Amino acid sequence: MEVIGNSAALIFSTVVGIYLFFIVLRFLLQLARADFYNPISQSVFKITDPMIKVFRNFIPGYKGIDFSTLALAFCIECIAIVCLITLYGGAIPSINFVITWGFLGVLHFIVTAYYYALIGSIVMSFVMMFSGNMNPHPILQLVVQITEPIMAPVRKIIPPMGSIDFSPIFIFLFIGLIRDIIYNSFGVTNQIALVVIGL
Repeated sequence: MEVIGNSAALIFSTVVGIYLFFIVLRFLLQLARADFYNPISQSVFKITDPMIKVFRNFIPGYKGIDFSTLALAFCIECIAIVCLITLYGGAIPSINFVITWGFLGVLHFIVTAYYYALIGSIVMSFVMMFSGNMNPHPILQLVVQITEPIMAPVRKIIPPMGSIDFSPIFIFLFIGLIRDIIYNSFGVTNQIALVVIGL
């Protein structure tokens, strides 16, 4: 029974993790005011729209921030924590535990998404430069649009030197700091990492 429970937990975690990824990606796309008509954007919005519409009925947005998307991500994370702990054979956790780790899981998911988006933009920029093809793929267009809101403020303080942009280095350092705070201050263990999607 334990093997079945672990297998079910792994499948559940993977499926929910993919859906959470799309929700977080939608939030970042809206935050960056990315191209809505990009085919990748269209796919993300179609996948997440049914649940987002439900939450938008009672959670309005504010100044371009779609709080209904964040609320949905938080609710799914909290439900997933309870389900995964149950599947692994643990006792139902306290509400404080679920809320705390639900919030931290979503926060870490967003930070990690920015981390990989930055890496993707850097790698794909080099590929375009050396290939001579300066027509960006739709994925690269979105990656650049997602990362620009966090890179632009840093770029104002530390402008590019020639063709070298140092802003990603400082953003990587900031992301590392946030991840260290989450892991060290809140004591992320292997057991917690198993049941909190995104850690």
